[in-house]
This record gives sequence, structure tokens and C-alpha cells, in this order.
Amino acid sequence: MKNDTTTPLQIPDASTQDVLTEILRDGAREMLGKAIEAEVAGYIAAHAHERDADGHRLVVRNGHASERELQTGLGAIPVKQPRVNDKRVDDDGNRLRFTSHILPPYLRKTKSIEELIPWLYLRGISTGDFSQALGALLGPEAPGLSASTVVRLKQVWQQDHEAWSRRSLADKRYVYWWVDGIYFNIRLEEDRQCILVVMGATESGKKELIAIQDGFRENEQSWTELLLDLKARGLDTGPQLAVGDGALGFWTALRKVYGESREQRCWVHKTGNVLNKLPKGKQAKAKSMLHDIWMAETRQDAHKAFDLFVESYQVKYAKAVKCLTQDRDVLLAFYDFPAEQWMHIRTTNPIESTFATVRLRTKRTKGSGSRAACLAMVFKLTMCAEKTWRALNGSTLLSDVIRGVQFVDGIKEEAA
Repeated sequence: MKNDTTTPLQIPDASTQDVLTEILRDGAREMLGKAIEAEVAGYIAAHAHERDADGHRLVVRNGHASERELQTGLGAIPVKQPRVNDKRVDDDGNRLRFTSHILPPYLRKTKSIEELIPWLYLRGISTGDFSQALGALLGPEAPGLSASTVVRLKQVWQQDHEAWSRRSLADKRYVYWWVDGIYFNIRLEEDRQCILVVMGATESGKKELIAIQDGFRENEQSWTELLLDLKARGLDTGPQLAVGDGALGFWTALRKVYGESREQRCWVHKTGNVLNKLPKGKQAKAKSMLHDIWMAETRQDAHKAFDLFVESYQVKYAKAVKCLTQDRDVLLAFYDFPAEQWMHIRTTNPIESTFATVRLRTKRTKGSGSRAACLAMVFKLTMCAEKTWRALNGSTLLSDVIRGVQFVDGIKEEAA
């Protein structure tokens, strides 16, 4: 390896450049150069014992390749990679070659930059604003990052979704599901698009996206097709508990395909549906009383709060009471599951919070141009969001849930 003497940093003129960015860029160039030199030195040292008939080494240094620029989050960084002369051959007589894992051949942009493009787009930067946004982040000379990149990326996202939708689920087991139908406007079509979404919690408590599919509204047929597809790809066992809005055609489909799964109605959806049947002046008090039901410590206390709501509104607001009472049992199913997980399974918030962002994205672009483009965009955003989803509380109890251990008011019953 060459002498490791560090060249002092040249501080740029503060009047014309961002001093801190230049300092960081110089530091990054120096660190990258050292890392590549160390990688090459390690490769040569590992093969130092391999020699030809004359005793000469088969793997040696051979100068440097031409300098090239690498686009990073700090802007363009010039790099010069050492060359290796590897004279070894494999069993088929083919020359072996050194390939850097730090700086692969032809790499021009770091992975963080590749991910920056969909991140910006999906979070509200329209294609027309791309050059300005990227210029502010990477500098005005950043090549290959124009708005047209988004168009190509959307085609790739569609291919990614198609491949993902055919993946095997044979090794998967989900304890909980959250389901919903999310509507989006499509510029080139009159009807709104309904995208069916299924999220799940694995045996370890990790949340995952299970399915995201274009549906015809939220009817039974669309959900049945989706669930049958999951089963055909190896998901033989349904969840212990599925959480969703009571208006979905999902429930009839679930009973047909995964008949052993329990049902939990979403309290956020139910609260909204009940309040819509009450005068505005009555809604604040009613909302507080509904909150008392699903936040009760025990099922018995929940039933008392439930009965109080019915008694308070039955005479004048029978439709609101009926909306609530028709789902009484499935609104309180969560009491048969660990109390640590109630905050996760009383509502479909895991889906709602994720899709608040994608709704902002489609509003910014005034809707996607086609159903396929919309579905691909929603898929990509959700997969990005999945990386930040937090695990369930009390994950160690999920094995008990799977084994059918009884929980009473959220507390595990000990074996006699």
C-alpha cells in the first residue's frame, strides 16, 4: 500500500461555497480512498502465496484506473480505484478478476441516491420540481437525476409489484391481520380506484405487508379472490384475529377462506359511523362515551359502558344505537388477547397512518394517470414505510396466542 500520509484539507473560500459541505466531501473522499486501498491490499495479501512456475506472484498491484465521479448524498466525489493484475484462472481456464465490493464496476450513484428519487417523488415532489429539488440536495451538476427518471422508475415499480404479488407464502404465519380498502382518484378514469390492503404481524411481532391489490370497491368477490390467491401461494393458515371496518365485504370472504379466524371491528371506523348518525351538538359527548367502552379495563366494564350508551341514545337516536349494537361481540373480541397488544388490535391504525402519506402524494399529483401506475406507487410507498413499522408490544406472548392459550381481559390464564 502507498504511503498513508494525509494531505491537509484545503478550506474553500467561504464567500463562494458551502464550507461545511466541502469539508465533509473532502473527508468522504479521503475515507473512501483509504477503504478501497485497504480492500485491495487485503485481496493481494490473501493470495500472496499463489505463484507461477518462476516463483512470481499471480496477484499484484497494477497502478490505478482512471478517476471517475460517484454521486453521493454530499454531491459528486471523485474516486480513483487501484487496479489489480490477477493472472489466476479457474477450473474452466477463465481468468479470475478482482471486483471491489465497495466500488463495483460502472457504479455512478450510491444506493442512497437511488433511493432518494422514489423517496422524494412519493413524499410530494412532482416530476416538474425534480431538477430543482435534486439540485438543492446534490448540487446543480448532478447528472442522470432528471424528472424523466421518475417515469422509468414507475415502470420498474410495476414490475416489482407483479413479482412481489407472485412470491411464495408457504413459510409465513401471521397472528394478526389489519385490512382495509383505500380509495384513490385516477385522472384518466371516472371511477375511483379501490386498493385492497392486508397487513400482518408475524410470530415474532414484526409487521409486514401481505397483499396490496386492485379491487372492485370493497365487495365480497374482490376480497375472496385476494384471499384465495394468498392460500394458493402457500398461506394455509389465517390469522388468529383480523381487524377491519365492519362495512367491508372482507368478512364474508374471510369466513369462506379462513373460517377459524376471529374478527375484530375497528373502533375508529365504528366511532365515525356512529357519530355520523347523531346531531353535531351531541357528538362530543357520544364520542367520550364510546371511548369509555373500548378503553375499559375489563370486558364487564366495557359492557356496562356499552349499556349506558344504548340507554342514553336509544329513544331519540335509534339508528346510531343500532350501528353500534349490531357489532357488539366483534367490537370486544380484543379482550381475549394479550392486554399488551390491545393498542395494536383495536383499530386499523397501522394501515391508516401509512396511507395518510400516500394520500398526500396522490393529492399533490392530482391523481395517477392509470390504475396500474397508482397501484405501483402505493406499493412502493408502503414497502418504504414497512421499514419503519414498529414491532408489537408483548411479542413473546404471540406464541401463546398461536397455541390457543386463553386470555381473560388480556391476562393469560395459568394452567391449573
